[in-house]
Amino acid sequence: MSYDVLVIGGGPAGLSAAVNVRARGRSVLVVSNSDTENPLYRAERVDNYPGLPGVTGPELLEALHRHAEAAGASFLEGRALSAMRMGETWYVSVGSDMVDALSVVLAAGVSRGKKFPGEAAFLGRGVSYCATCDGMLYRGRPVAVLGYSESARREGEFLREIGCAVTYFDRPKQCTITGGDRVESVTCDGVTVPAEGVFILRPTLAPTDLFPELTVENGHVIVDRRMATNLPGLFAAGDCTGGPLQAVKAAGEGLVAGQSAAAYAAEVLRAQK
Repeated sequence: MSYDVLVIGGGPAGLSAAVNVRARGRSVLVVSNSDTENPLYRAERVDNYPGLPGVTGPELLEALHRHAEAAGASFLEGRALSAMRMGETWYVSVGSDMVDALSVVLAAGVSRGKKFPGEAAFLGRGVSYCATCDGMLYRGRPVAVLGYSESARREGEFLREIGCAVTYFDRPKQCTITGGDRVESVTCDGVTVPAEGVFILRPTLAPTDLFPELTVENGHVIVDRRMATNLPGLFAAGDCTGGPLQAVKAAGEGLVAGQSAAAYAAEVLRAQK
């Protein structure tokens, strides 16, 4: 799937970016989890969004989604797991799919929580962030799922269906992953189980997990007035750029990022002619 602009995140920043990409005649794909996994969805009342006093979080997300959909944005539900740039194109894996675009807007919100001991060391050697991508590698073997989202339950069931022996940890606070050359066990909140695979299913990855060379400060993505990052063709908006963590701030940054990403894609296309 090829687009002019890829937006990672379906909150106010990402949907605002998508609307503004379409306003400039460029194609755009929004990749996100379901609305129910967005922190804004749990807001019972939002009083500071201009023109919509007292709107609920779900109502605001639905209105923004309808606007982007009516503008012609495309949507794909899933988590962005990795990204790389080849030539003038960004390639991003979303679950088992691969999408590409000339520019990207990162609007995936804040990744809450630090990495667990052993998580980084065993990444690719037993630690995975996607059950549907890597589950078949562990068919018939013991695995652990560390679930932090509603979709994590479904991924845990998928692992059971393909024959894995699954131990499910629901939002564990403290975990340690241990082993030799590969993962052998995991301990979460005092409970240790054997595991050859550990699936850590958070709603979103940290920005530097997706884009390892991205410049961040105190966990926040550094951007300029155009919402451009230090990486060519990559823009960022919303909570991932820092506070205040408000929907109206995110929507404003999304507007700028969407305009900038659309202009960048148009420039690349002109240069290719």
